[in-house]
Amino acid sequence: MMGVTHSATGMLAGLVLGRGIGLESMTDVAPFAATCAGYALLPDLDHPHSTVTRKLGPITRVVSAGLRASSGALYRATKGPRDENVKGTHRHASHTAVFAALLGAFCWASTTWWGVWAVVAWLGFGLLLAYDRLGMLIVVPLGIGAAGWLVQAGSVAGIGPAANVALEQCSGWLGIAVAVGMFVHCLGDAMTESGCPFLFPIPIAGETWYELRPPALLRFRTGKWGEYLVVLPLVVVACVAALPGVWPQLMTAVNASELFGLGGSQ
Repeated sequence: MMGVTHSATGMLAGLVLGRGIGLESMTDVAPFAATCAGYALLPDLDHPHSTVTRKLGPITRVVSAGLRASSGALYRATKGPRDENVKGTHRHASHTAVFAALLGAFCWASTTWWGVWAVVAWLGFGLLLAYDRLGMLIVVPLGIGAAGWLVQAGSVAGIGPAANVALEQCSGWLGIAVAVGMFVHCLGDAMTESGCPFLFPIPIAGETWYELRPPALLRFRTGKWGEYLVVLPLVVVACVAALPGVWPQLMTAVNASELFGLGGSQ
C-alpha cells in the first residue's frame, strides 16, 4: 500500500491548487491541503484491509463491503469485450474521475444543506486520515491554520461563535478538496504497474475499464525502493517548496547567489 505517498501527493496538490481557488495565506491553504491529503486515501475504501476501511471500525468496514459489491456489479454490467475477467472490486469504481467528481459534489451538497455538522463530519474524517499517514506533518500546518482561522473569525464574530464561523468557511472548498484528493490518488495509481481505470466509462481499445499507465520504464511497484527512495522524497521536497512564501524566498536566495558569483568573477 502506498498510503503515505498518496497522502503526501494530496498535500502537494492542495498546496498548489489552493491558490487557484483564492487560498493565499498559510492560514487558509493549510486546512485545504491537509484535507486533500486525507481524501487522497479514500479510493482505497474498496480494499478490505486499507487504512480508510479500518479507520472507523465496523462503520467503514460496512461501507467498504457495500462499495466492493456495487463496484463488482458495475464492472460486470459495463465491461467491454477486451476488459479482464476479474471481480472488478479493488481499483475499479472508486478509482475513476466520475466517482471523485460525484463524491465531491455530494460533499458540497451535504455541507450546503446540513451546515456546520456536515462540515465537521467531512473535515474531521479527512484530517483523521491525513494524520494517520503523515502524523506531525499534518498537525503543525493545521495548527497554524486553525489558530489563524479563530483569530480572524473571532475579530468579526466574537470569541463564542468564532469556531462556527471558521468551520463555515470550509464549506466553500470541502467538496473541491475531496475531489482533488481522490483525483490525485487515481493519478498516483496510474503511475504504477497495475495502472488505473481513471477515464471510465470512456471506451479505449475495446476496454470500458482501460487502465491508464505510462511506458514500462516510468512505472514503479508500490512498496518498493522506487516509491520510498525516489517518489516520496521528491514529493516531500515539493511540498516544502509549495508552502506559502517559501518559493519566493528560494528564488531570492538563488538570485542573490548568482549575483554574488558574478561579482566574485569580476
